Amino acid sequence: MGFKPLHDRIAVRRLEQGEKTAGGIIIPDSAQEKPSEGIVVSVGSGARGKDGKPVAMDVKVGNTVLFGKWSGTEVTIDGDDLLIMQESDIMGIIN
Repeated sequence: MGFKPLHDRIAVRRLEQGEKTAGGIIIPDSAQEKPSEGIVVSVGSGARGKDGKPVAMDVKVGNTVLFGKWSGTEVTIDGDDLLIMQESDIMGIIN
């Protein structure tokens, strides 16, 4: 990918959600809730502390993460639909 977020921002690709309910009902795209899990595809270099020294990122490329429903800004880069968000928007890394 030809994109690198700045500072403490990360680029996340949402994980695809199933199109059927457990009972077999097909849900149209417009009615589906967007998943709040994704794969980190790019990370920035990290924030700077109050002393000016760099603070390392806890999130790495390839991590599966959980984030808030309204987190991030949706963008399309090189044909990929991504979310750009700050590391603080991430609630946790899924093992």
